Amino acid sequence: MAGIVSFGAYIPMYRLARVEIARAWEGGARDGEKAVANWDEDSLTMGVEAAVDCLGGMERELVDGLYFASTTPSYREKQSASIMASGVDLRTDIATADFTNSLRGGASAFKAALDAINAGSAKKMLVVASDSRLPAPASEFESAFGDGAAALLLGDSGVIATVEGSYGLTSDFLDVWRREKDSYSRTWEDRFVLTYGYQELTEKAIKGLLKKYNLKPSDFSKIAVYGPDSRSHAALVQSVGFDPKTQAQNPLLDKVGNTGAALSMMILVAALEQAKPGDRILWASYGDGADAFILKVQDGIQKVSQKRAIKHHLESKVMLPSYEKYLRFRNLLEWEPERRPSQEGSLNIIWRESANLLRGRGQKCLTCGHTQFPVQRICMWCQTRDNFEWVRLSDKKGTIFTFSMDERANVPVLPNVLAAVDLENDTRYFSQVTDRDPAKIEVGMQVELTFRKINEAGGMNNYSWKIRPVR
Repeated sequence: MAGIVSFGAYIPMYRLARVEIARAWEGGARDGEKAVANWDEDSLTMGVEAAVDCLGGMERELVDGLYFASTTPSYREKQSASIMASGVDLRTDIATADFTNSLRGGASAFKAALDAINAGSAKKMLVVASDSRLPAPASEFESAFGDGAAALLLGDSGVIATVEGSYGLTSDFLDVWRREKDSYSRTWEDRFVLTYGYQELTEKAIKGLLKKYNLKPSDFSKIAVYGPDSRSHAALVQSVGFDPKTQAQNPLLDKVGNTGAALSMMILVAALEQAKPGDRILWASYGDGADAFILKVQDGIQKVSQKRAIKHHLESKVMLPSYEKYLRFRNLLEWEPERRPSQEGSLNIIWRESANLLRGRGQKCLTCGHTQFPVQRICMWCQTRDNFEWVRLSDKKGTIFTFSMDERANVPVLPNVLAAVDLENDTRYFSQVTDRDPAKIEVGMQVELTFRKINEAGGMNNYSWKIRPVR
């Protein structure tokens, strides 16, 4: 039976305390914090991180497709899934698709991937959901919205959780929306939206699932369900007959925030991290209707290890010192015009250097065995010409050999830290250091590669692999 083979997730390192938002706007303080993407992160880069976490230790050549769900894709007219497939270093002859414009996109992509496997058109499908929604300053959404991503690998073998059933419904109910020209999300009066939207539709989907398969709440160990806020989430869980204290998986709203299309899948990943063989999980997602699934945990769950997933990322964090720093990350102010020439982008370079920039590859000399980066026609050790094979560098760790700090660089957050790193396979790698505390950078520091946005230039988002301290 088809089901989940592996899982992964990503939560940005930076968090913003909600009391800091209240300080900035002289409003009432709320408890908790929210995850904030760094200035060089977006839904695509976070999705790559979650996918890499999901595929850790697995053969990426076995993946037959990638479906990406987000309400904040990198482009309005350009598939993000194809860029993500390159970032994850998947084959080129796979199926890719974006599922956008709905908070239920992750569940829709999950269902489509599952159907592809059951139909025999694929063996392994990767489903990634990621969101980084921009809330209006001083709005309710500013405290509520957080950033994050989750990934599930589906397959017909090596399954750790089978899908025993599903039930879904669609609705034209308008609760939270954003038009083509809108920068921020819009909504209607809270009680109306929650009562006739979230509560009614999600409850119908869950009760419809239970009735369809003749099950009751006591047949489940956990319910992993989307919730726009903690109070509404607890009320929904109770209304469908589950115990909020013992059966409800924590919705992450107090520590991460509402991560949009990624939230329900992130909650599911958190449930799978704690699951035991034989557990039955009810997973439900909401948005333009609702979907509900029955998952039965298998013995293979015990073999899943070394995933950062939710637990590790929750523990690995740095608090933003101020709301003003958050403004810089989000680029929410109109800054003084740059006196230096604006940055430029080149489609020719992106196309020519795709293996280096997007796939994070170097080349190994087949004559002397040394690996080098960036790609050259002649080996720098033995001078052999054009006798190389590609090797993946993006999954390697390393140590800082030397570094520099530039306090006058044209980057959003100064200083600009650049480092030369010795990777595990004796490859020297040079790039920008992100997610860093400049005061703690030192020679010999353990680092790893991370997929990030280099800049926005020439009307394009330019991505590549940067360096960060190991999380």
